[in-house]
Amino acid sequence: EVQLEESGGGSVQAGGSLRLSCEASGFTFDDYAIGWFRQTPKGREGISCIDRYNKITYLDDSTQGRFTISRDSAKNTVYLQLSALKPEDTSVYYCAALVSVCRLGYYEYEYWGQGTQVTVSS
Repeated sequence: EVQLEESGGGSVQAGGSLRLSCEASGFTFDDYAIGWFRQTPKGREGISCIDRYNKITYLDDSTQGRFTISRDSAKNTVYLQLSALKPEDTSVYYCAALVSVCRLGYYEYEYWGQGTQVTVSS
C-alpha cells in the first residue's frame, strides 16, 4: 500500500521555524519526485519539489529563500524546512509523489499524504 505521511506541523509565532517530514512507503522511493504543497483559498499551491536526481524545482517564488526542501533516501523521507514564518503561511501542508521528475501542476502528482497543519500567529 502506497503511503505518504506528513508530520512536524504545529503552532508557532511569526518568525519561527518548523521542519516538516514526509515519510514514504509502498513504492520505490528513489524512482520518485516528491513535492510539497499547501492549501490556499485559491486552491492547492506548489512550494517546491525534489526529484529522483536530487534536483530541486521551486514551484512558488514567494517561499523560495525561506523554505528548503531536502531528501534522505536512507529514511525514505523528504523534509521541508520552514523558516521566517509569516501568518500568511498558515495552511495545511501536503506532500505528493510522481515518477521521476518534478512537474508544476499539482494534478500531475500521483500519490498524496493527508496533510499536516501549520499555524503561524502574529
